[in-house]
Amino acid sequence: MAKKKQPAWAALADRELLDLRFCDLGLSLAGTVLEDRVERLYDELADREIEFRPHCWLGEEWFSPNGVPGIAIAFYLAHPRLMKLERKMMMEVEGGSESWCLKLLRHETGHALDTAFGLSRRVRWRRVFGNPHKPYPKTYWPKPTSKRYVQHLALWYAQAHPAEDFAETFAVWLKPRSRWRHDYQSWPALGKLEYIDELMGDIAGRKAKVCSRRHVASIRNLKMTLRDHYADKRALYTIDHAELHDQELRRLFVDNHRAKKNAMTAATFLRRHRRQLCEVVAFWTGQNSYGVHQVLREMQQRCLELGLRVGQQEEVAMQQAVAMLSTHIISYLHSGRYRIAV
Repeated sequence: MAKKKQPAWAALADRELLDLRFCDLGLSLAGTVLEDRVERLYDELADREIEFRPHCWLGEEWFSPNGVPGIAIAFYLAHPRLMKLERKMMMEVEGGSESWCLKLLRHETGHALDTAFGLSRRVRWRRVFGNPHKPYPKTYWPKPTSKRYVQHLALWYAQAHPAEDFAETFAVWLKPRSRWRHDYQSWPALGKLEYIDELMGDIAGRKAKVCSRRHVASIRNLKMTLRDHYADKRALYTIDHAELHDQELRRLFVDNHRAKKNAMTAATFLRRHRRQLCEVVAFWTGQNSYGVHQVLREMQQRCLELGLRVGQQEEVAMQQAVAMLSTHIISYLHSGRYRIAV
């Protein structure tokens, strides 16, 4: 099989690539790994005897639009060069792995199913999940220990809105070999899963009521540059109130005059281990990597201003840095608010 020709922009430096418009990229799902993953999704629906198949296209971000039973998939997943840029700009690639991508596809399929069959108009749906017309928030206050919601995507996303609660519950139900009856035993969320099981049985084999095949906000028509896109996206995920206290930094590191000769500066230590710190703390707190990166950058700057150095073995300092950074993020999640992408 002939090797697929790479687009000219794949060889551009980041600064040049960022100046391109979405519509100039010439991207499509055809011939990418995304095609296979969408087919995997369709197979999962077929195994559940659901005839509906959401159509998919490339958009600026993941979403399923109101009134259209389809799924926009984040554009960067269509090419490795764009995934590399996404990681550099946002510290992570949402949906970058096969398992993560399928999680997102199942979630968005929940929204598309609701549109296709008008599920949220049902009285019982509203009793189980709440008012679907509740204003969509820009921020929400999660309860990480709540058992009223399934845990699927990060950031306790089911708690954001009744529509997200439904989509997350559906995604857990749809996953092949899901052990949801066991995993959610004694949780109030189990009742929601049982309702999904009954609801999907009701629409099995039925044709969708809404059949629009429109591609809403397709990147083929989007004239925004990648630079403007990432400026907006970074602003969305920046943590606003993550204060770092000098006393805590001095417990983790030592003042210059107390440090051993040639001891590494704390700022250098944090810069050297930045990627690992971001990945570990983001995983355990549920926060997005870019938000964690912002806190870490403030931490690094303050260490520089205070003239702090590493006063212990790097491995020990790494463990304590993870604990300190996680404490700040968790405190922020519980006492403040964090942003969600809608």
